[in-house]
Amino acid sequence: MPTELITSAHNPKVKRLLALQKDSSLRRESGLFVVEGRREIERCVAAGFRVDTLFICPTLVSGAGDGIPLPKNCSHPRLHKREGPTLAWEGSRSDVFGERYPVTSRCTIEVSEEVYDKIAYRGGTEGMIAEVFTKTLSLEELSLPENPLVMVLESVEKPGNLGAVLRSADAAGAHALLVCDPLTDIFNPNVIRASTGTVFTVPTVACTSREAISWLKRNGIRILTAQLQDSSLYYDCDMRGGTALVMGTESTGLSQAWREAASAHIRIPMLGTADSLNVSVSAAILLFEAVRQRQ
Repeated sequence: MPTELITSAHNPKVKRLLALQKDSSLRRESGLFVVEGRREIERCVAAGFRVDTLFICPTLVSGAGDGIPLPKNCSHPRLHKREGPTLAWEGSRSDVFGERYPVTSRCTIEVSEEVYDKIAYRGGTEGMIAEVFTKTLSLEELSLPENPLVMVLESVEKPGNLGAVLRSADAAGAHALLVCDPLTDIFNPNVIRASTGTVFTVPTVACTSREAISWLKRNGIRILTAQLQDSSLYYDCDMRGGTALVMGTESTGLSQAWREAASAHIRIPMLGTADSLNVSVSAAILLFEAVRQRQ
């Protein structure tokens, strides 16, 4: 199958890509979302997601350094001088990022630098953007070890905050992230970008708060809610057993359902004028306290 070349930002396929980046309802209806950047695509593929279409800018890819995965039928002459793994075609299986990461890909589309500037959210992404098939995870599909560490966010609204929490959860070795009653979807491009692709490495489930509370209790996981009222300092709370760290929105905090379901209420001491931290900062502090105690 020859590689298609697009030089106009008005091309229907480019317009669809841009629409997928902006429209959560289109992502749900189409079952596709957008991943930008080599690192993020690599983590996505490693997690078992299937790439539908790969958009590449050959001049940017060829200048990005060794080890960039390239389709073998890409027409750019500088790319043919490279050796490395190739993409698969028409549902066949091959290796995109080495032997570790098999992937199914329908096609690759080359775009000009002008078009790539239109579709890229940020620079430094090695000229690669992929449309990927959605894959969701349910609570019952989570596989947890003994004494798991679970991060819970209720009604998170800002994609950047969700992405930053995912990055901290990955760094702390959290076993799952539950996004309860979400106001942004997990596959928002800003979530993927802010998480540096760790949205694919941390098992993440979108569910209701009621479902999450029931599941945590069934599995004997202690619920620790971060709140100012009726709470103890976070470092005085035992986090060595199965633990769920639960945080709400910065504006309204946690719902009453979580406050009542909690095994304990914890807080981070605030010694200045502000009475709270950004939710992603607070999450990182609590996650790494759990890491400290468990070590």
